[in-house]
Amino acid sequence: MLVLVGAILAVSADKSPQEKYIAKYSATAVREMYRTGVPASITLAQGLLESRYGQSELASKGNNHFGIKCHDWKGKTMKVDDDRRNECFRVYGSADESFRDHSDFLRYRDRYKFLFENELTDYKAWAHGLKKAGYATDPQYASKLIKIIEDYNLSQYDRMTVGDAVALDGEEAPAPEPETVTAGEKAPKQKAGKVRAKHRKRRKTADATAYRDEVFKDIPASPLSLEEPQRLTEAAREEFHFPLSREMYSRNGVPFLYSVEGETWATIAASNHLFLRELLKFNDMQEETRLEPGTIVYLQAKKKQAAKGLDKFIVDDQPVTLHDICQRFGVKQASVEKMNGFPAGYVPREGDTIYLRKQ
Repeated sequence: MLVLVGAILAVSADKSPQEKYIAKYSATAVREMYRTGVPASITLAQGLLESRYGQSELASKGNNHFGIKCHDWKGKTMKVDDDRRNECFRVYGSADESFRDHSDFLRYRDRYKFLFENELTDYKAWAHGLKKAGYATDPQYASKLIKIIEDYNLSQYDRMTVGDAVALDGEEAPAPEPETVTAGEKAPKQKAGKVRAKHRKRRKTADATAYRDEVFKDIPASPLSLEEPQRLTEAAREEFHFPLSREMYSRNGVPFLYSVEGETWATIAASNHLFLRELLKFNDMQEETRLEPGTIVYLQAKKKQAAKGLDKFIVDDQPVTLHDICQRFGVKQASVEKMNGFPAGYVPREGDTIYLRKQ
């Protein structure tokens, strides 16, 4: 027995700090990949680089593995010299929280939206895309990520299930956090052990590659893609008595059109059989203003929440109003203000997290 324990310790001791980091967090990275669509290889490479494989002050003292700064953070913080002296960084209760926040950081910001158009297995496109989007100031950032991924064969995790990652590394994966459940739905009652047992059973009864591909196709793209408008069909326009003479669209289930040169709120209201004050209310407007061409004009009341899956929006460095955000996602401004506890006239700041669905 002592000989066996000694052998296990020797094998463990032979692992480099980087390999130990990968073994410890690979299942977490794979789980985040299935939740958000961020490749596990990219998450692991960034974690290794940003946290010095878990040995940095930020990681060891603040569980911050990705160097995410405070912005509108309401939790604990710590000051560390980075680009400037005494910069403010987020402090997490666990490494899992840091991995989750990193995934959301990429998933809900406009500047990273284009990344999700890449194939999940194209880690080079993701690495160069992160540099292009300004994730880091280091001109060699993409090259460093690619080298880490290739040196440690991290791309293998982009085709794995969480169960596969656990089995490969011989580690116990951290228990997954419960998913947010909307009203009227029942929370799934799956414990980590049962999930792993399910993975094992499936792998015994089906080809492993086919099983991975089956789950692989369900990995989501950035939820910001849900904002893309759908053309309103002729049948739908007839149902709502909208004129058939121009193109109309739908977002979050709410019909709208884009204004053209020379139109006003009053002319659009009249041509769509609406009162002016009714149209203004649909668009969170108190009074008529000059209508710029290309403006979104909703023809029905917006929804109280954004489309399912689009839980929040993180503000980038481009100036934006709360009204702009609500128009973009087809949500009532009063509902967003209430969900976020914003006073009337609140101006979003860079790094703000704007919740678009009830938490």
